[in-house]
Amino acid sequence: MPKLARRITETSPKSYGMVAKAAGMDHTNRDIIHLELGKPHHTTPVHIVEATVTALRNGAVHYSDLPGLPEFRAAIRDKLNSYNGIDAGMDDIIVTNGLTQASFAAFMALVDDGDEVILLEPYYPQHLGKIEIAGGRPVIVALDPKNYYAIDPKEIEKAITPRTKAIVLVNPCNPTGRAYSREELAGVAELALRHDLYVIADEVYDQIVFDGASHVSIASLPGMRDRTVSMYAFTKSFAMDGWRLGYVTAGPEVLGAIAKVVATEVTHVNTFIQYGGIAALTGPSEILADMVADDQRKRDLVVERLNQMPGVTCALPQGTIYAFPNISGTGLKSQDAADRLLQEADVVVESGAFYGAAGEGYLRVCFGSESYERLELAMDRMQAYFNGL
Repeated sequence: MPKLARRITETSPKSYGMVAKAAGMDHTNRDIIHLELGKPHHTTPVHIVEATVTALRNGAVHYSDLPGLPEFRAAIRDKLNSYNGIDAGMDDIIVTNGLTQASFAAFMALVDDGDEVILLEPYYPQHLGKIEIAGGRPVIVALDPKNYYAIDPKEIEKAITPRTKAIVLVNPCNPTGRAYSREELAGVAELALRHDLYVIADEVYDQIVFDGASHVSIASLPGMRDRTVSMYAFTKSFAMDGWRLGYVTAGPEVLGAIAKVVATEVTHVNTFIQYGGIAALTGPSEILADMVADDQRKRDLVVERLNQMPGVTCALPQGTIYAFPNISGTGLKSQDAADRLLQEADVVVESGAFYGAAGEGYLRVCFGSESYERLELAMDRMQAYFNGL
């Protein structure tokens, strides 16, 4: 038989972590509480669904414009300008099948064989796999948990070589819950400008920030617009994970390269769901605010309860839908703790080590995936488990 491509055989195996281990257990008689997957508990708001159904009934079933419907890109432009501070026009935007496709296209467009791409650890594992498939080499820079995983430009600069092409930035950060400050981002921007690097910015949680904080997009900083690929999705903010709807913006040269990848891969996103995206961006802002407020209420519950468990401490996430508790005081390794919580407490959480070595000693707990009442039950079960160690 002919050999498979090296981009498959010589890259890291794909792992689904605790999602795979818990698969199928819901069909047993056990009451499994799922806090391992970033799947919103909220339902997509009704006005978004209705706009999509209306578009479908009105015949929006044919090919769309390749970069996305003009009226949809106009709504995205307005959001990028007003919320993210990014000076983007309609022609600076491509609609994608979620942020997952946007990031794949970005890596394929920017990364050549042997190029190095810096990942800040704990990292989002999908980015590592895409760098490898594009032919690049991930270079890991561990952030310091003792400093709440703050970005240290000096540590990043140590990893920069003549082969470095880009820095990947997830902000707010999955899994740590950090929302990076303007000062931290300015440090990354200075490195990118001085070393002539791209920044690939995953900002899927940009609208889920807490305690009145403001999200800062690195592309809004001086000199960063044309060297930043900024990627977004409706997945988390509008509870549209199953819709697979996102978008990417970058400078003209980079966006042209991304367009070439996207056009070859899928040509364009399906037409009628883009009307749902328009409704999401132009609909009542109170709906998004209410969902974020509900997530903050759940965050407060989970963090308070985690800090009451023996051997467990947890910082307050500034954004995302994840808590990242430190369990090193229990004496358990991350994967062991996650496995035992599943088997002995019927609660599924993700091992911190799933996100790289800097995540060892931590768990990722998704507080956005269940109702408040189910989260209370999950915390009761986890409390009983850790009390019994």
